[in-house]
Amino acid sequence: MTRLRWIARVPELVVTVLMLIAMIDMLAGVFLRYVMTQLTARFDLPRVDFFWVEEVGEYALSWMTFIGAALGIPRGTHFAVHLLIDRFPASVRRWVLGAHYATIAAFGLVVAVFGWQVAELNSQSVSPALGLNLRWIYLSAVVGGVLMSVYSLVALRNAWRGHAPGFGVVEDV
Repeated sequence: MTRLRWIARVPELVVTVLMLIAMIDMLAGVFLRYVMTQLTARFDLPRVDFFWVEEVGEYALSWMTFIGAALGIPRGTHFAVHLLIDRFPASVRRWVLGAHYATIAAFGLVVAVFGWQVAELNSQSVSPALGLNLRWIYLSAVVGGVLMSVYSLVALRNAWRGHAPGFGVVEDV
C-alpha cells in the first residue's frame, strides 16, 4: 500500500505544474502583447503571432479547475456549514456528512458523464491556434468528475468511520 502512495500525489503535482504553466503563459502573453508588439511596430519587423497564449491558458485553467475541485474534497474545503453541522449529535452528523459526500460523488459522476458526451461531440474539432483536438479540453471534466467521485467516496467512508475531512472527529468525545 505504501508503494502506491505516490499515485495519490499525482493530481497535486499536475495542478502545480498547470499553475506554473498558466503563470508562465500569462507572463509570455503580456510580454508578447505589450513589448514585442511595440518592438515589431517600431522597427518595422514582421508581426509576432501570440494567439496560442490564450489557448494554452484555457487548457491549463480548465484542467486545473476540475482537478483542483476534486482536490478540495479530501481537504474538506467544499461548501458546508460547519457551525451548524458541528452542533448535531454524532449520529445525525454522520448521516448529514454521508449525504453531503454522496451528493458530491453523484455530482462528480454527472460531470464525468456529460463531460464525456461533450468531449465526444467535439472530437472532430481542433483549436484554431494550437491545432489541438478540442476533446482534450473537455476531457478535463471527465477526469475531474471521476476524481471528485473517488475522493467523495473515500471521504464518505471516513465520515462513516468517525472522521471526516474538514470536520474533525465526527463522534462525540
